Amino acid sequence: MPILAVCADAVVATEQSKRTENSSEKICALINAYSSLNDVFCPEVESLLYCQMMKLFFGAFSWFFIGIAYVMAIIAGFSWIQGTHPAMNFSRLASFQAADSGSVLSARQEISSQVAQDVAPPADPQTQLEVGDARPQLVAKFLERYSSPMTPYDEYGVFFVDLADQYGFDFRLLPAISMQESGLCKSIPPGSYNCLGLGIHARGTWEFTSYRENFEAAAKILKKNYIDIGLTTPVEIMSKYTPSSNGSWANSVNQWMAEMRYNDRALGRELKTDASVLEFAQPSPESDASAEDRL
Repeated sequence: MPILAVCADAVVATEQSKRTENSSEKICALINAYSSLNDVFCPEVESLLYCQMMKLFFGAFSWFFIGIAYVMAIIAGFSWIQGTHPAMNFSRLASFQAADSGSVLSARQEISSQVAQDVAPPADPQTQLEVGDARPQLVAKFLERYSSPMTPYDEYGVFFVDLADQYGFDFRLLPAISMQESGLCKSIPPGSYNCLGLGIHARGTWEFTSYRENFEAAAKILKKNYIDIGLTTPVEIMSKYTPSSNGSWANSVNQWMAEMRYNDRALGRELKTDASVLEFAQPSPESDASAEDRL
């Protein structure tokens, strides 16, 4: 038994020794392998560091050049805007501002002038006569305002002024009576051309061949049978021309005369008075005394 035990121990020791040797060999082998790997991989690690540094270097330079390109693109775009859009050309902004200021000032002056004309009362015909005869224009505007069939308006404006001057009474009288009697010839007996109500009664109607003939006859009658005997206001003329009126006839005639005076409908209603039919009369030769007495 002791001999077998010793042999067994010897065998175990031998096995352990072999195992230790094997372990030592394995450790040495691992150490040698590590050394070999270190020799192999060290250069690659240095290359990786070099590559990283180069990447950082080129990245920095890339961003630098990208920044320069971005700034140049902004400058080029700004120059293009200046060239294609004059309103954005700040180098000429001062001149544009000066031009705009002049335009604004001119516009303001024009508006101020227009407002002054609108606010100020219309010029009196007597004042306008001193620098130029505005009477034909006042009559023409009156005819046009109410769409009278007496056209062209400018020609009839001259006609009424010349006729009034010929017989020596106010140029507004005949158009005003015509407005009251027929709405400036819009409501008359068919084919009569009678715009003033002359000779219209139960026995018949006095007819004329034209508007002008009608007003020429009326001018003679008004001059001889009214003005020359002292009837020189619409109220006085009404007492003979249409004695049955309650005053509305003279009131209307005065309104139309005032409207022509101021060339304004509202002022005609506001500023009407019992006007003198000689107010704007011009010196004239004696009229023909042979006119028929139709009234």
